[in-house]
Amino acid sequence: MLAAWLSYRDRVDAPFTIPGHKGVAGRLWPSLGEVLAGDVPLYGGLDTVKLTGHVLADAEARAAELWGADWCRFSVGGSTHANQALMLAIGVPGDEVLVARSAHRSTLMGLVLAGLTPVWLPVAVDSGLPVGVTCESLEAAIAQHPRAKAVLLVEPSYLGTLSDRATLAATAHDAGLAVVVDQAWGAHLGFHPKLPAHALAAGADAIAISAHKTLPAYSQASLALARTGRLDRHRLERAFDASHTTSPAGSILASIDGARALLATRGEELLGDLLVRVERARSTLRSIDGLVVPSLPDPTKLVLLLAGTGADGNDIERDLIDAGLPVEMADRDTLVPIITMADTDESVDRLVAVIAAAVERRRGPARAVRTAVQWGPPPPAAITPREAYFRPHTTVDAATAVGRISAELVAPYPPGVPVLVPGEIVTAEVLAALREAQSSGTRIAYAADATLATLQVVA
Repeated sequence: MLAAWLSYRDRVDAPFTIPGHKGVAGRLWPSLGEVLAGDVPLYGGLDTVKLTGHVLADAEARAAELWGADWCRFSVGGSTHANQALMLAIGVPGDEVLVARSAHRSTLMGLVLAGLTPVWLPVAVDSGLPVGVTCESLEAAIAQHPRAKAVLLVEPSYLGTLSDRATLAATAHDAGLAVVVDQAWGAHLGFHPKLPAHALAAGADAIAISAHKTLPAYSQASLALARTGRLDRHRLERAFDASHTTSPAGSILASIDGARALLATRGEELLGDLLVRVERARSTLRSIDGLVVPSLPDPTKLVLLLAGTGADGNDIERDLIDAGLPVEMADRDTLVPIITMADTDESVDRLVAVIAAAVERRRGPARAVRTAVQWGPPPPAAITPREAYFRPHTTVDAATAVGRISAELVAPYPPGVPVLVPGEIVTAEVLAALREAQSSGTRIAYAADATLATLQVVA
């Protein structure tokens, strides 16, 4: 697909297909032309409108082979689409599924689309970090819900932690359950001997991977991969196509293929360089008094815990933005810069230097470590997410919402892990925790009223 993208300009000089910019929008407005310069469609671009070149099928087959799967599809809708497609493939409306409470919003909406009923698996927490689902909690859930159809996990977590995936997969399989893993933040796993295996190699039946998060690929580039022993290939195909665009961007698809080729040919070399850079950054930052920089199961992940420095992560984030170094996530106690194989020694060293200076400039009295609200126990559920989604709702002030059934999903972002799911009862404790997170600078996402003055509840 990457080769087809490279040859497109030579093959086509006056397309009479979509997209409407025809590759020459710069004639109409140079600035817009710059934005659109790399955009090539799949249909009538990388391939004919009738797909006679089979370039997409060939690229997906190559990716399936690389990850050890027997089914693969490339998505231009990010892992949001890939997760939801997998949800649509694992059961029928009314089926129970065992879901890690660290599930992303995309998984939750996939449950609504598929009509599946979640049984929440608690996420263990250590020193404020989510460390995953325990085998004991999975065994207990299986015993209490013997008709469950699948286990849905998030591995690695947004903060680079991992459960014992092999044991969890074996436990689920012994009970006849398929294992689906949201591996959005782990596209690089399994391609260097110092990295953990990817989830399929650890026993999962299907995974969703965001190529754009940790690999050099276009935004929205994602893959859904599966082994079809426990999942039906035809259901997977129908589920994927049900919510995927019929006009996929060829440039995004080609970038997935290119990232795959890079992993296959130079992955170990490039990831080895990345591991050295991150470890050097981790070592330097650990010399800062009060700053905790944990070693993580995913050693490419850099997470900074700021409570011991007294500095506010939101202030440090502003300093980094002013320096032209925006980071992926910042709240009062946590800072997460994403470092990938595309970074250099110089860029990472500059990041570390600016963080170190900002921490010293913003230093204050040390405070206790606070566990983020999204890792706490969920409120009780009154009805399923799908029931709540489709029932009439009303907007009430937040105090009045306590005791009512939430009609909306509410999550601190990033990482977009819900604190309130449609169908759950709004509790005073959850509302207080959300407000505390908001007051400390965390963005509250997906709620109709981001100020939390009002909430939408089932009428």
